[in-house]
Amino acid sequence: MNETVITYTLYLVLAVTLTIWVARTLHKNGRIFLVDCFHGNTDLADSVNHLLLVGFYLMNIGFVSLYLKTADEIAGARGVFEALSGKMGVVLLVLGGMHFFNLYVFTKMRRRATLANLPPPIPPMHRVSKAHDILDTL
Repeated sequence: MNETVITYTLYLVLAVTLTIWVARTLHKNGRIFLVDCFHGNTDLADSVNHLLLVGFYLMNIGFVSLYLKTADEIAGARGVFEALSGKMGVVLLVLGGMHFFNLYVFTKMRRRATLANLPPPIPPMHRVSKAHDILDTL
């Protein structure tokens, strides 16, 4: 087996394993935010959480697959590590970006749910006269 095939194999194993770990972490810990966003409706929160998980897998494993090919010739163990570290660095940045995107979405959903639960504004203390009533008094 040559170095390119070894690099591809290690890259796929590491990138897919890392994607699964991040996805499971987001799925487990994101549920709490979704339940809060959906006012305790756990069925809806679990459904949305699962859909987010599937989308996360599709996006990241799709990227990992597209990013597999390398144009450089890989020679020796050093070449394997250099190519692998460059590819894994990009994958980690993409996973981090997806993580922060998910946090952004959760935060927006939670903020919207929190604003919906605010009490109505305080009713006015005084009534303002209509414009024609004011003109009649002048």
